[in-house]
Amino acid sequence: MKRIYILLVFLISSFEIFAQQDPMFTHYMDNTLAINPAYAGSRDALTILALHRSQWVGFEGAPTTQTLTVHSPVFSPNTGLGLSILNDKIGPLNKTSMYVDFSFRIKFDHSYLAFGLKSGANIMKLGLEDVKLTDPNDPSYSSDYQNAYMINFGTGIYYYTDRYYLGFSIPKILQNNILSSNVNNDLINVVRHYFFIAGAYFNLSDNLKFKPTTFVKFVPAAPVEFDFSGIFIYRDKFMGGLMYRSGAAAGVLVGVNLTSQLTLGYSYDWSITNKTGVYNAGSHEIILRYDFFFIQKKKIRSPRYF
Repeated sequence: MKRIYILLVFLISSFEIFAQQDPMFTHYMDNTLAINPAYAGSRDALTILALHRSQWVGFEGAPTTQTLTVHSPVFSPNTGLGLSILNDKIGPLNKTSMYVDFSFRIKFDHSYLAFGLKSGANIMKLGLEDVKLTDPNDPSYSSDYQNAYMINFGTGIYYYTDRYYLGFSIPKILQNNILSSNVNNDLINVVRHYFFIAGAYFNLSDNLKFKPTTFVKFVPAAPVEFDFSGIFIYRDKFMGGLMYRSGAAAGVLVGVNLTSQLTLGYSYDWSITNKTGVYNAGSHEIILRYDFFFIQKKKIRSPRYF
């Protein structure tokens, strides 16, 4: 088989890509700010979350993703401000994004409706110097590809209570170009993504709760993708459950609330299709979240399930 680097660059160079371009997360239910800006400030605390994902372990050039999000209520209990930083690498292609998120929420009797905006920039780099070629003189890789710097903005809406939540977002509204060179222009266009999230939790007993969640991703000219997860929470401390990604992967999630403020989570998912499953050893993801309980000089209700 040819090396994955050559395959990736061939695909990028030959077609406009209409498939899903944003990275995937198994812990989407915890990494919500990376998906929807209206989530900013909804935990009523200064929250910091770090995530690392290694996808398709053992597959050369496979995707790796890191995110760092910070958000908190600011100015008033009904306005939130956040920062989302993402680094995503697949083969020779590396994308770094930094966005500022702002939300405003309306309080009802037992629920909130939040509206969010995000604005920031993406930096794309195609590292052709790292590609290992069978033919060093291949003219397809002789072009001088330049880094691309792109401004973008997004929006979202998020409705939640103490028991369940619903959200819809478009993280990148502008469909600008990612890569260009002195030979080929408009190699890849940013395709607008539409995200829907939902979740809830149920008391099964005094010590056991169940939290089902879903994440639906729609991209024009690509199949709709569904993520489902079901997580059991024991004594508000230990978490474990299963996940399924439509036609792509299945896996397990575990986690522990080390303290009322610090949460550690891990997931492992493996491909369930022969197209990719036979070539990799699955995907690993780890998250670490910390809530600072000093917002508005009062104790935050704990635990928080989303």
